Amino acid sequence: MSSPFTQAPHDLLVIPGPIEVADSVLYANAHPSMSHVSKDFIPVFGDCIRMTREVLYAGKDTQPFLISGSGTLGWDQVAANLVEDGEEALVLHSGYFGDSFADCLETYRAKVTQLKAPVGRAVSLVDLEKALLQKKQEGKSYKVVTFTHVDTSTAVLSDAKGIAETVRRISPESLVIADAVCSVASEEIRFDDWGLDVVLTASQKGLGTPPGLSILVASARAINVFKTRKTPPSSYYASWKKWLPIMNAYESGSPAYFATPPVNLLYAYNASLRIITAKRSASTAAEPSEVVVSLEQRFALHKSASQKIKETAAQLGIKQLPLDNSEAANGMTALYYPEGLGAADVIPRLAQRGIVVAGGLHAEIKDKYFRIGHMGLTVVDGQRADVDRVVDSLKEVIAEARAQKGL
Repeated sequence: MSSPFTQAPHDLLVIPGPIEVADSVLYANAHPSMSHVSKDFIPVFGDCIRMTREVLYAGKDTQPFLISGSGTLGWDQVAANLVEDGEEALVLHSGYFGDSFADCLETYRAKVTQLKAPVGRAVSLVDLEKALLQKKQEGKSYKVVTFTHVDTSTAVLSDAKGIAETVRRISPESLVIADAVCSVASEEIRFDDWGLDVVLTASQKGLGTPPGLSILVASARAINVFKTRKTPPSSYYASWKKWLPIMNAYESGSPAYFATPPVNLLYAYNASLRIITAKRSASTAAEPSEVVVSLEQRFALHKSASQKIKETAAQLGIKQLPLDNSEAANGMTALYYPEGLGAADVIPRLAQRGIVVAGGLHAEIKDKYFRIGHMGLTVVDGQRADVDRVVDSLKEVIAEARAQKGL
């Protein structure tokens, strides 16, 4: 059924989340108010659970949790359900969000060790191996090893597959936790094949849905760790003891209640997932021009868009924050301001051209760089020409700013 809805003209949002959202997704979000236990809504929720697995190449034995909240709620779920008082956690730090995840774990009384990479780098697998071996020599192991797949503050991409393989080889009892808020649906993640235990994310980035939905997928092993813990979960709202029966019920086609789910947002998420998993057909697409590609094609398009923006920056003499291209994210780019220019020279000029980018976030270099998001609709729908518009505007802005300052 075609949607009569078209968004009003607006500035192009290319921050690293929230991102531009398809008309069909926003239209789904405007669904009439619906009971969260109605026979019409139950299959919508159930399909969201199933399609979430597909995006991550996760098997049926994995357990998704779709809960009202931001991506940050995923940290609370990990800390409250998988780590008990005094147990040890190793946090791989590649930016601002490593500190934040560590802070959350410590709030739940975990003993946290941070393994910090220099600004612009990911933690090396060699350093990870050393940390795990040192803990083994102490006759101990980490309960969880966490990493930020793409740190939104630095645009640094960590080697999820390599991290999981290293942990599995040296400390197989440790759970591997990926904070993938800024990577799901823009970076390839093979949950089962790589041996991940938790992938946590949110609706407003690569998944192309308005903010408000915390999304987490847990392995069967992680669920078993939760079920065999010695003490009750250390949160009420984030407790899987409360949420696991709810997810199981909706997936099996039955209503259940603990807290009211975000009904309209789940309709929107369902619409976006149908695009991402290529389930749209001529009869269900919101618009005849709606772009439907496979997951593999989606990831390739993100790489292509990323390369175009990064190559343009290099041609303009602008340095990336990531120090190694192999550690640069495909869904966003972090760029230092060119010599002699600052935020006031770049961000307002882009805004005048209807381009909204983000300033810096990493505390050590906050005023020295800016960030561009390029994920989801912006890169998949080439007819929009969003990436070309960003590239052309960036060239104009840098030239104008340099000319004004005589650089």
